[in-house]
Amino acid sequence: MKNVIIVGPSRTGKTTLAKRLHKKFNYFVISLDKLVATFQAAYPQLDIRLNWNRNKTTENVAPFIGHFLGLFSSENGIKDDLNLRAHYVEGNGFVLEGGYFNFEKISSILNEYGVKELKDRFILIGLVQDKKTTDEYVNDFKKYDTEDDWTYNFSEDELREYVTQDAIPFNRLMTEYLTKYGFTVYDTSTERESVFEKIIEDISIRNGGCLHND
Repeated sequence: MKNVIIVGPSRTGKTTLAKRLHKKFNYFVISLDKLVATFQAAYPQLDIRLNWNRNKTTENVAPFIGHFLGLFSSENGIKDDLNLRAHYVEGNGFVLEGGYFNFEKISSILNEYGVKELKDRFILIGLVQDKKTTDEYVNDFKKYDTEDDWTYNFSEDELREYVTQDAIPFNRLMTEYLTKYGFTVYDTSTERESVFEKIIEDISIRNGGCLHND
């Protein structure tokens, strides 16, 4: 049972998909946003913070992610002089979902654990929205935002500025970036439910087609 990494910009459906995978395959869901918030609260000096400077947060959290994935995905569980083999639990699969990933740094650390390429050890799912217009983005924000979303109190002008200057360029950049590191990229601009069904089917096949919690 391979662990899953879901990566993409905000509002592409990462958390929703992760919850579906938990329900279907009993994966444990790990939110990178929650890990970042934990670092922010416990170690503010590390400059790992939500909704701050995306590049700095991504850069600073990368070593933790690299070692986390290495230790928790390794059957050997060995790092330097530490032998954590006894702590390995077979079938204890997880989904790590979020947007703060520097895969150049993460991959170099994973090499220390014998992981040559991410796709050799993980199922890599990229979610993007490359087919939306500015109006469609803005309408979706206005329709689906809740008080839990950081853009909830944005005016329409502020939403348009965010979409044109950040959301659209970042989605295009992520498509290229994720493809480079071996991710299967799915576009959730339209027919999201059908896309999720396709992803679940693909993951089932990757895991031998026998992991179902119907």
